[in-house]
Amino acid sequence: MNLRKRTKGILGIVALTSAVALTLAGCSRGGDATTASPGITDTTITLGITTPLSGATAGPGTCTVAGITAYFGAVNAAGGVTFGDGKTRTVEIQALDDAYDPQKAKANYDQLKDSVFAMTAGLGTPTNRAYREAAIADGVPQVLVMTGDPIFSDQSESPEQLGFVPIYQNEGQAFGELLAASGESHKVAILSQNDDYGEGYVEGFKAGIEGASNIEIVDELTYEATDTSVDAQLTELAASGADVFFNAMSITPLVISSMQKAQQLNWLPSWFLPSNTSSPSAIVTPAGGSAFPGVYTVAFAQSASSPTFADSDEGAQFLADLKEYADYQDTPAYPHCIWSYQVGAVLQQAFEKMTEPTRDAFMTALRSISDYEAPFMLEGTSVNTTVDGSPAVSTVVVQKYNGSGYATVSDFG
Repeated sequence: MNLRKRTKGILGIVALTSAVALTLAGCSRGGDATTASPGITDTTITLGITTPLSGATAGPGTCTVAGITAYFGAVNAAGGVTFGDGKTRTVEIQALDDAYDPQKAKANYDQLKDSVFAMTAGLGTPTNRAYREAAIADGVPQVLVMTGDPIFSDQSESPEQLGFVPIYQNEGQAFGELLAASGESHKVAILSQNDDYGEGYVEGFKAGIEGASNIEIVDELTYEATDTSVDAQLTELAASGADVFFNAMSITPLVISSMQKAQQLNWLPSWFLPSNTSSPSAIVTPAGGSAFPGVYTVAFAQSASSPTFADSDEGAQFLADLKEYADYQDTPAYPHCIWSYQVGAVLQQAFEKMTEPTRDAFMTALRSISDYEAPFMLEGTSVNTTVDGSPAVSTVVVQKYNGSGYATVSDFG
């Protein structure tokens, strides 16, 4: 099915440049004057993104802008999104670089908040947390952001926030359950990022193996997101005798150097990687992942770097749209390009349900989406924004590296 047909009626020109504040004093609907929220007029809606476009996480960060840009740009010939209030609008995007620095993310938000309708798609737990309280105070939606931090899906704590990707606990638990179900004895070593990201993954993993007498955690260490090396931790963990390594790490260069260091130490455990740092072409293959008995991750979306992705009409169209509308010339090595494309599709669903040009109407519409199969969802996964405490996507499948990509598995080993 042609993706242009699937997304017909979405929108128009996407701009990645700074723009003046777009406000609307009021509009008429049903005879009653409704004051529009900042960032929306009768003809446009503006979204803001703060994400790492430079630094160690620039690869996935750039994808968080490219995917949503390709999605919206691909349908500008259709004339725009037909909103639930009957108006047809184009979507503009203002994207700023935070280099995965929380202070820069907050400064970016402060720069954008008066000109955008909502913040979306940005990558990172510390960076999204950096401006979360300010966004709540300002009434600016912070939605479908790329963090598995569960706080963004708690409506009582964050009424105008919503995460997109599964929470870290979901991912960790899925692997723990797979390992426990093997029935074989395994010793596990853990290295996790010393923040909510790492803690969430470890919490989920431990929940997954709870009560499993065949699984023993023999060593557990942490690292800081600002570290440039984890060689010392790898050396200690290698001495533990663990045959499974749970590596809750978000920094791409450190994942690569960790796999290389383990091989230098002749420590070859089975390896678990979070979904956002498991790219086969950018991480696992260059790091020599085939040397390990198995490299596992979890996923909810197809991989654009899969050798067969471009063989489908949808995949070929997606890659073409990335080049044409986002000036993204290479095949994406990171899943975030697909994820942010899916974010665009979910936003479309909400826009089409919005009955007023207000943030309140938007949040009501956004939280009413159920069992929606966004483009490139894997079988068994879907978007559901109606469950308090859950992000837009909460279902995952476990996959194993096969030398060039990943294949879904039901058994460990």
